[in-house]
Amino acid sequence: MRSPVDPTAKLITGERMDVEEFLRCWEELPDLKNAELIDGVVHVSSPVSRQHGSLDSLIHMWLGYYAQATPGCEGGNNSTWLMLDSAPQPDADLRILPAQGGQSKDDGIYSAGAPELAVEVCVSSTDVDFGPKLRLYQRAGVQEYITAETLQKRLIWRVLDENHAYKFQLTTEDGILRSQVFPGLWLDVAAFWAKDGAKMLAALNAGIASEDHQRFVERLGAGKQ
Repeated sequence: MRSPVDPTAKLITGERMDVEEFLRCWEELPDLKNAELIDGVVHVSSPVSRQHGSLDSLIHMWLGYYAQATPGCEGGNNSTWLMLDSAPQPDADLRILPAQGGQSKDDGIYSAGAPELAVEVCVSSTDVDFGPKLRLYQRAGVQEYITAETLQKRLIWRVLDENHAYKFQLTTEDGILRSQVFPGLWLDVAAFWAKDGAKMLAALNAGIASEDHQRFVERLGAGKQ
């Protein structure tokens, strides 16, 4: 590894380093917006396509709307996490705040531990998102992990089971996926791929209006999950 005082430090995909060196190198590259350390290996993202950006925007809208309707929850947009010995940067995340009994914590300017939900929009990053990143999220305890593959238009919603392994959340007959961790977080999958934000919000509003969501908000208010 390079010396911690090396002023020429750069981040290169495939290079190995620890979290401290990774964060230091990144701080020396103010123009670099997206980089991750997964199990000691650096991954620097390719330029983001329009397709990725538009679907990413819909996911952020969806999670942000839910977080605003659910006091005690907080959404994240390409935020770096200190997770085990790695520093992933999920496209989106949703967590229960520490004060409300969530599993993550704050460590300086970063979140540490694992969010309850992470989302990745996959274009050129499928090998990472379905390989080392999936294994990292599973080990770290990310309770729900969503991947949206743009080329195949395939959305997979994984839920961590009692054996600490991911199982697939199945779509119901109405085409809606429903979170097990965040009651009321409903996703109309067809509307997502059609980029129909209004229809996505209609399904989400139905979830937020449910009794399960109301009970969840009450539990969060009492500092319980």
